[in-house]
Amino acid sequence: MDKKMFCFQCEQTAGCTGCTGNAGVCGKNADTAKLQDELTGALIGLARAVDSASAISKRTAQVIIEGLFTTVTNVSFDNAAIENMIQKVRAEKERLVPDCSKCQSPCGKTGEYDMQQMWNADKDIRSLKSLILFGIRGMAAYAYHANVLNYEDDEVNRFFCEALFKIGYEESIETLLPTVLKVGEINLRCMALLDKANTNSYGMPEPTDVTLTIEKGPFIVVTGHDLKDLQLLLEQTEGKGINIYTHGEMLPAHAYPLLKKFPHLKGNFGTAWQNQ
Repeated sequence: MDKKMFCFQCEQTAGCTGCTGNAGVCGKNADTAKLQDELTGALIGLARAVDSASAISKRTAQVIIEGLFTTVTNVSFDNAAIENMIQKVRAEKERLVPDCSKCQSPCGKTGEYDMQQMWNADKDIRSLKSLILFGIRGMAAYAYHANVLNYEDDEVNRFFCEALFKIGYEESIETLLPTVLKVGEINLRCMALLDKANTNSYGMPEPTDVTLTIEKGPFIVVTGHDLKDLQLLLEQTEGKGINIYTHGEMLPAHAYPLLKKFPHLKGNFGTAWQNQ
């Protein structure tokens, strides 16, 4: 695929086939797209390093989750931050298999993966591997937010490695399809984990009226999915005359009892996420 970049991760992708020029429709430039590919390849190398392990340490799992989350659409277009994440992944692999980097006859078993192999693969293989990759990237966002609240799941963590490992090897349609289906199965488990983390931390969500009216005075708008960040902001601004408004995906925060008790959580700013 002789293009400056290739990305078809989101519904905005050019011509419904992929962004391939100097920048994507979302604004991500080609250099950032290449770094995201490099990060993904490094994550596959890390997954290869832990493939034979019966369990994944919390430290390794957090690196994998953070790395995958970094590559989700619109999460980070900061090249320096992505480069730092790449080094973090490589350092974790070095910790697990220190002899590999010193080997005079490398076998490639823990080597990083060149994402061009996937983008240039047969269209059916590329599509199935993309379903796996984009699925675990989204799942990593759920796992990351659960981790922030000190909740994790060993089976979910293990599957991140299993899925990355599958992406990094030539597979047939028949061998990839079960993993595609398992993405859905484990994703449901991960969503349950996040639901447990949120409800145990902030109470059971309840029907709540949310105003779209913006009151006079200084205010802060919060978007995204991180309820912990919102909680900390509400605590830090309490009694200071600063109102807080949610936006986009943060709208459900109003339904959680522990968060809605703050009187300066006033309402929701704007409408859907694409209007940010």
